[in-house]
Amino acid sequence: MDRDVLLTSNGTGNAGCNDLNNLGAGDELTLGQTVEGLENAVKPVVLSVQNVTKSFALYNSGMHRFWHWMGLPVKPREIMHVVKDISFDVRRGEAIALIGQNGAGKSTLLKLITGTMRPTIGRIDHAHSISAILELGLGFNSEFTGRENVRLSGGMMGHSPVDIEALMPGIESFAEIGEFFDKPLRTYSSGMQARLAFALATAAQPDILIVDEVLSVGDAYFQHKSFARIREFRDKGCTIILVTHGLADVRELCDRVILIDKGVALRDGPPDEVIDYYNVLIAEKQNAILSVEQRRSKNGWSVTRSGDFRAVVKDIRMVSAASGTEIVTARAGEKVFLKTEVEILDDVPQLVLGLMIRDRTGHIVWGTNTWFTRQALKNVAAGERLTYTLEFECALGPGSYSVSPALVSSDTHLENNYEWTDNLFVFDVINADKDFFIGTTMLGGAFTIDRGKIQ
Repeated sequence: MDRDVLLTSNGTGNAGCNDLNNLGAGDELTLGQTVEGLENAVKPVVLSVQNVTKSFALYNSGMHRFWHWMGLPVKPREIMHVVKDISFDVRRGEAIALIGQNGAGKSTLLKLITGTMRPTIGRIDHAHSISAILELGLGFNSEFTGRENVRLSGGMMGHSPVDIEALMPGIESFAEIGEFFDKPLRTYSSGMQARLAFALATAAQPDILIVDEVLSVGDAYFQHKSFARIREFRDKGCTIILVTHGLADVRELCDRVILIDKGVALRDGPPDEVIDYYNVLIAEKQNAILSVEQRRSKNGWSVTRSGDFRAVVKDIRMVSAASGTEIVTARAGEKVFLKTEVEILDDVPQLVLGLMIRDRTGHIVWGTNTWFTRQALKNVAAGERLTYTLEFECALGPGSYSVSPALVSSDTHLENNYEWTDNLFVFDVINADKDFFIGTTMLGGAFTIDRGKIQ
């Protein structure tokens, strides 16, 4: 039997149909999301993680550990569970990200997936080849040259000597480390090691590519080049598992995100939902958040609301400066007012309003708050109602955009988060009377052309 079929039958192959049958009257899904869910449901599972736990035993001394190995009844001082009962399936062509704070268990989970560690409980099945970049320099010998390390590590990855020599020119070219390719690894910077490791891991497209934060040590040029190759692999059907703190990269590259905290998978879903929840989780560690709400609106945007709600946004709307009427579609270049109505439910010593505009992919287009504009309000009393008006020229490209308002006490939501709502207001921009352009920004540039003859 095909291993793909075997994994699908043991996994969650019917999840997409079950989700549709269980939809309630209040659930809000777009047609595009429904179709995407059905498409993903029929793709074969290439990686299955089932009820995986990884535990480490801590002993009072090395001798106690040795006695335990010898079979003597020595109890450990503590059992530390780094990964706790995690289950998920990954389908062919999916690009998923594992996110979470340092120490959450992400890297340990990747080591379990690649087989460099064995789970204490549970099982991990994968049907195809895995290429992984887990730690800087892992599998490399510091006394070997870059070329020799490619032969050594390439062989451990399963490449034959003939294949390695055939791939060598491409690896050397992609790494772009020049003469250092034939010098000992101990002379490399961390960025050069990252270049060599990534060039080797991606020399031939694997079925599953795993990258664990190693690209963060590289320069901006190589990061851009590496993500371009990852996108190329993804478009060709390669399954991607990425660990990174670059949430903008996650929004752009991945179609699914798993949030891990203290070894537990807290959320597993679309990038916008999980990343917004992760931002709330970070804030929650700094202040006592009393409530978190999350839903998906009818237009497909994930709406996440959090805070202690001492101050709340009651209404947000866009008004055309020319006509004075409320609009949800603005013309590129049109002057508009964004009006935010705020109610104060409990006394706050200082109030700051922040506004952030995102495009449809979740990238931040613009944002600021009244702390930076030196308009923070002092001693705002319960019962007050405030109206903030932001006047601006809608210099945006055609598309759909969201506005996320935040009510805080300073320049950050980590100190006092009264209310933060992601994607509360959504508006569209059309190009009705401007020259054609692409992108999210209307620069208003103009060409000047001088013609002359070659001397």
